Order: sequence, then C-alpha cells, then structure tokens
Amino acid sequence: MSIINNINKVFDHRIRLGIMSVLMVNEFADFNMLKELLGTTDGNLASHTKALEKAEYIKVEKQFIGRKPNTRYSTTKLGEMEFKKHIEALEKLINKQ
Repeated sequence: MSIINNINKVFDHRIRLGIMSVLMVNEFADFNMLKELLGTTDGNLASHTKALEKAEYIKVEKQFIGRKPNTRYSTTKLGEMEFKKHIEALEKLINKQ
C-alpha cells in the first residue's frame, strides 16, 4: 500500500483543513467563529462547508438565536475517522526517511 493512500482529497484545500481542525477540538463552531478564525469570506466558507457536508464529514444545524439566524457545524463520526486517517498519513509522509 502506498504511503499516500490515506491522504484524503476532500481535505486538500486549506479552508477545509482549517474547518476540520477547528471542529476536531471543539464540540461545534458557528459560521461566524469559523469565518473569523480562518479569515475567509462568507461565500468561500459556505462552499467549503457544503463540500464537507456533502461528504458527510460534518453536520449542519440551523437555528435562530432571538431573531438572528445561526448556523453551527460539528463533525460526524465518519468525519472524525477520515480526518484522523488523513493526519496520520501526512505525519507518516513527513517522517518518511
């Protein structure tokens, strides 16, 4: 098996890598928190969260806080498992002599 087999194409983009990194260490994060932490635009963040949702790596909850809409994200079990495999594959690649 090739050392790069577990490198997941879904996590290739730095924004997706950032989203998953934030969600792996937090129970959830809302749209504004992710936008601020990652320094991205609304449209860019929306397209990358949609890609992760389509892959079933994150789940999306929409709610209202008062009269304001709030969207928050969390990882799925599949997302956690695939992200861990991805990070382990990168670590193996980096440490390969």
